Amino acid sequence: ATVEFDKVLLVANGEDIKVGAPLVEGGKIVAEVVQHGRGDKVKIVKFRRRKHSRKQQGHRQWFTEVKITGINA
Repeated sequence: ATVEFDKVLLVANGEDIKVGAPLVEGGKIVAEVVQHGRGDKVKIVKFRRRKHSRKQQGHRQWFTEVKITGINA
């Protein structure tokens, strides 16, 4: 699948740098979706000393990996 990002903050081509205020006018990024997946597990531990209380939770964030195929500015 193809995805287009039209809110571009900065475009650089060697020494030619365009910085948006806040966005670059006419800037567009074209990307191709490579895969969807989940990141590594992060453990969240809340521990209260001397209270015999501990809470443990895990989290895995969903992500979409994209491959940039074109940059227009």
